[in-house]
Amino acid sequence: MEFVTTLWNGSGSLLSYIVPFLFVLTLVVFVHELGHFLVARWCGVDVKVFSIGFGRELFGFNDRRGTRWRFALIPLGGYVKFSGDADAASAGTDSAELRTMTPEERARSFPAQSIGERAAIVAAGPVANFLLAILIFGATVYAFGKPVLAPRVDQVVAGSAAERAGLRSGDLVVSIDGRSVTSFAEMQRLISARPNETLSIVIDRAGGLVTLPVTPALVEQNTPLGKQRLGVVGIQASRQQSDWKTQHYGLLESAQVGVSETWYVVERTYDYLAKLVSGRESVDQLSGPIRIAQVSGVVAHNSGLMGLINLAAILSVSIGLMNLFPVPMLDGGHLVFYAIEAVRGRPLSDRAQEIGFRLGLGLVLMLMLFVTWNDLLHVRSLL
Repeated sequence: MEFVTTLWNGSGSLLSYIVPFLFVLTLVVFVHELGHFLVARWCGVDVKVFSIGFGRELFGFNDRRGTRWRFALIPLGGYVKFSGDADAASAGTDSAELRTMTPEERARSFPAQSIGERAAIVAAGPVANFLLAILIFGATVYAFGKPVLAPRVDQVVAGSAAERAGLRSGDLVVSIDGRSVTSFAEMQRLISARPNETLSIVIDRAGGLVTLPVTPALVEQNTPLGKQRLGVVGIQASRQQSDWKTQHYGLLESAQVGVSETWYVVERTYDYLAKLVSGRESVDQLSGPIRIAQVSGVVAHNSGLMGLINLAAILSVSIGLMNLFPVPMLDGGHLVFYAIEAVRGRPLSDRAQEIGFRLGLGLVLMLMLFVTWNDLLHVRSLL
C-alpha cells in the first residue's frame, strides 16, 4: 500500500505510471516477438500464437494463415508459439502433435527446420530489438537534429581533479585517450565511465594543444534506477550562447548516429556487468518492472512522448542483450543448444535439454525475484 500511495501522490494518478510503462514495454515486446514471427514466416514455419502478455486471453483474432494474435492478462512479456513447439518457450518439441501432422504440416513445423533456420528465427528477436533502438535514435536526430554544446570549460571547481590536473576556464577539450570529442555530452560520457583511471586529455588553449593527465574522482548519484557510480573531474559547461548549435543530419548520417547510440548502450551495459562481477559496481542498479514503471512515469511527466520513445530504445537494447545471455529459456540458451547440435551432428537428448531448461527457468525466476526485491527496497527508500 505504501508503494501505491507513493506513486499516487508522486504524480496525481497511478495511471500516470501504468500507462507509460505499458506503452514502453508493449512496444519493445511486440518488436521482439515480431522479429521471431517475420523470420519464421520467411522460413516457411507455421506460427500458432503471437501473444502480448501471459495468462488468460483478454482479446484476439485469427489471421488468414491461422495465427492467433492475442493480448493476455499479464502484460509483462510475450511469446510466439511455432508449430511443433512443446510450449511457448520452445522448450523441446511436441512429439504427440508432430505424430498427428501430415508430411506437409510437419515440414512447416519449427523442429523440421535446419539448424541455421532455427538459429535465425531465434536470433531475430534480439536483432529486432537492436534495430528498433537504431531506428528510434536515428529517426529522432533526423527529424529534430541534435543540440550540441561545445566541450569548453566554463569554470573549474576548487579542489577538483580538473584543478589538480591544470585545466583552466576557456579550455576546449579536443580528445580523451585518443578519442575525438565534439560535444560536452560526449566528454561527460567518456569521463563518467572511467572513475579512478588516469585519462590523457588534449585541450585547445588559446590556439595551442596541451595534453593533461586527469584522474576522474568516483562519486555516487541517486537516480530512479538506484545509485550510479560515475567519474567526475569538476568542471562546469560553457554558458556562452555561441557554444550551442543544433547539428542536423542526413539519412545516412542519422543511421550512423542510431548505430553509435545503440552501441553506446551496449558498451555501458557490458561495462557495468564487468564491474559488477569484479566488485566495482553494486547490484542496486538491477531493476525490474516496478522501477521501470516508476521511470516511465517520471520520463512521461518530464519529457512527454519523445522521452518515452527514447526510453523504449534504451529498454529495447537491454532486453535484446538479456535475451542473448547463454541461459536456457532465453534466446541465447537456444542458440547454445543449436551450436552444440551443429558440432555434435545431432541435438542433445530430450532429457539433457529438459534439465537445461529447468535450470534456466530457475535462474530466470531467481533473477526476477531479486530485481523485484531490489525495486521494493528502492521504493521504500523514497518513502
